[in-house]
Amino acid sequence: MSTLALSLLKSCSIVILLILGARGLVWLINMMIIAPILDPLKKMQGPDGSLLQNHFREIMDPSVSPDTHENWVQSFGKTFRFHGFGKHDLRLFSTDLCVMSHILNSPIYEKPWQTRTLLSNLFGRGIFTMEGAEHKSLRRLIAPALSTHSIKAMTPVFFQKAEELRDKWDSLMSSPASVDDVKFSPPYSSPPSLADVVIDVAHWFSRATFDVMGLTGFDYHFHALQCESEEVYLAYRNMFNLADKDPGFRGLVKLYFPIIEKILPNEATRITKESQRVIREAGQQLIQSKKTAILAEKASAREITEKDILSLLIKSNLSSDVSTRISDPDILAQISTFLFAGSDSTALAMSWCIHLLSLHSDFQGRLRNELGSLSSCASTSSMSGYSAQSHAEAIDALPFLDAVVRETLRLCPPVHGTMRVAACDDNIPISSPIVLRNGTIIQAGETIPIRKGSYVHIPIEALNFSTDIWGEDARIFNPDRWFSLPHVARAPSHPGIANLATFSFGPHACPGWKFSILETKIFLATLIPYFFFEPAADIQKFNVILTRPYVYDQFEFGTRLPVKIGRVDL
Repeated sequence: MSTLALSLLKSCSIVILLILGARGLVWLINMMIIAPILDPLKKMQGPDGSLLQNHFREIMDPSVSPDTHENWVQSFGKTFRFHGFGKHDLRLFSTDLCVMSHILNSPIYEKPWQTRTLLSNLFGRGIFTMEGAEHKSLRRLIAPALSTHSIKAMTPVFFQKAEELRDKWDSLMSSPASVDDVKFSPPYSSPPSLADVVIDVAHWFSRATFDVMGLTGFDYHFHALQCESEEVYLAYRNMFNLADKDPGFRGLVKLYFPIIEKILPNEATRITKESQRVIREAGQQLIQSKKTAILAEKASAREITEKDILSLLIKSNLSSDVSTRISDPDILAQISTFLFAGSDSTALAMSWCIHLLSLHSDFQGRLRNELGSLSSCASTSSMSGYSAQSHAEAIDALPFLDAVVRETLRLCPPVHGTMRVAACDDNIPISSPIVLRNGTIIQAGETIPIRKGSYVHIPIEALNFSTDIWGEDARIFNPDRWFSLPHVARAPSHPGIANLATFSFGPHACPGWKFSILETKIFLATLIPYFFFEPAADIQKFNVILTRPYVYDQFEFGTRLPVKIGRVDL
């Protein structure tokens, strides 16, 4: 190469670097100085901080968030702003149900691209990563698989796995050497107990709900309750473990520069790729075999007998307009999404429920008495004329069981909070007055402006803990509140599914909420009559994608919820 050519190349490189540097400087000045001046949220009250101070811990750490949320609402009102990545990044926070209903029902507000990218990198293009018309179309496609009729057809699986878990716990109690090894730590001191052994209920419920989702999701046997060794189960479990870890600095940088994974792969990259390979190969075979079976049944005009979600999804997909059909990889992505959202979140609900009942023996006894009013189903297969669906309906109708489950979901929502971003400028209606920094009052019924690109925190926990909605005892476990809810906690004042923020609101609300509640009730109805539960350790919460339990001062051991368990004298 000639000297002239090298000189030109060097000059071009310098020009490109100068242009990129100039553009970066303009971007930085706009982000840090100009945009904040024009942000309407700067007029609102909220917690202050230094230039680059954020409020993420106060917002999302369950060890401090309940007190912080309550203090901020008392200081600034129901709707205020807080710092994202610094003083330049103002975000909206609100416990005003009118504000939340508007945001969660409006197509203007979407999940941030960072959240969608993170989820799609792990699970593919699942329903939680889609927005707009694509999300609406997929939601319509999925709806038949999660209808009340379809869920009732899945109840035999719920009972089967609940009884398998009951028998597993019973056998563990007969051989104490094989039960979970849980060390107690200060400040918890173990009181005198009639319980026989200690079991990590979080671990066991996670295995059981994975089995349930395997069978109801795509008619696949993980056998997780028996032995955690099945290849596809381990692949999914490895993926979920990665999803539960803090992405850290590398994870954040990777969102903006995905090429890092190819240039500098690490152990997480290797695990993700290998897990995705196992899941993809098994999923392709499963989808193809189910497609073949469904097409054969359609050709012979026979009724399609498969009741699992994958079969119903494929059937719905084949019946829809060709232009709206989704690809096989996207079908598999829905199952992976359901497995993550449906197994671990439901397992957490069950775990927290047992934990709360262990702390409140009076409520535990009342629930056991109510369940005793049902005819026993110790061995469903041996009962003549037994109907799993009719038994599930009877369980679902029990008022105190329903109150216990809802109260658990209120106090311990599996998702602590989520985020939306405004896709364009908007005016948000309010139902509670807002006092601006200059003293101006925006009255109920008026609106507050928000600009395109602004983030809104959806405070699920704060809404479930709000004393304005639930009363002064909002943070206390009290299932009886569900027999006389305050007016503001009832529909239509409260827009949430099952009168809770837990399942969200609007078109992005959890599509499997009925599935989760009924599964939880059936597991409790199977276990509570046979076992009593007592607290075994001081349990705290930590928040990643889901809000999980850990033993105080033993965070390094990860998710655990040990409970003392004993047999009920029948």
